[in-house]
Amino acid sequence: MDTCTAFEGARRIASGALADVALQTKPVVDREGPDPILIFDDSTGRPVEVDFRGTVEDVRARLQPPSEPERRGPGRPRLGVVAREVTLLPRHWEWLNSQPGGASVALRKLVEEARRANQGKDRLRQSQEAAYRFMSAMAGNLPGFEEASRALFAGNAACFGEQTAGWPADIRDYAARLAEPAL
Repeated sequence: MDTCTAFEGARRIASGALADVALQTKPVVDREGPDPILIFDDSTGRPVEVDFRGTVEDVRARLQPPSEPERRGPGRPRLGVVAREVTLLPRHWEWLNSQPGGASVALRKLVEEARRANQGKDRLRQSQEAAYRFMSAMAGNLPGFEEASRALFAGNAACFGEQTAGWPADIRDYAARLAEPAL
């Protein structure tokens, strides 16, 4: 997650790096207002859990990434290579193993080729999913939600804008920001 956005009810509190957003949100949480506090990942629209117990320093300390001990094992961890299980039919393994460099090299090339070929479709789908997740959480009970959702997946920017026009400004603007690549 690169950035996130926090809301108190329909009001946007802060946007930016998680640590910065959490520290700006902590006083709002401590105030214990009537509206829920929700933080969303800007790239996925998924809610982000933050433990706000204790002081600002306690929150900051929990947000620091833990230092990982150096792991030794299969693969090339220094290059970011991760070993995972792949299940294929025997004819697929035969073909992969007959490729120059073996199965791992062939799979990496195939994945990279597919990523490049589907980059536009993936970006569109990810934008739709992120916007829909956020909209479901924050605007699911607002007028025009169903129509705005249909417009989002149809790529109809004009209809999306019409249906979200009556929403609280911070919710409308953030939903539009997440949906922009899809519209």
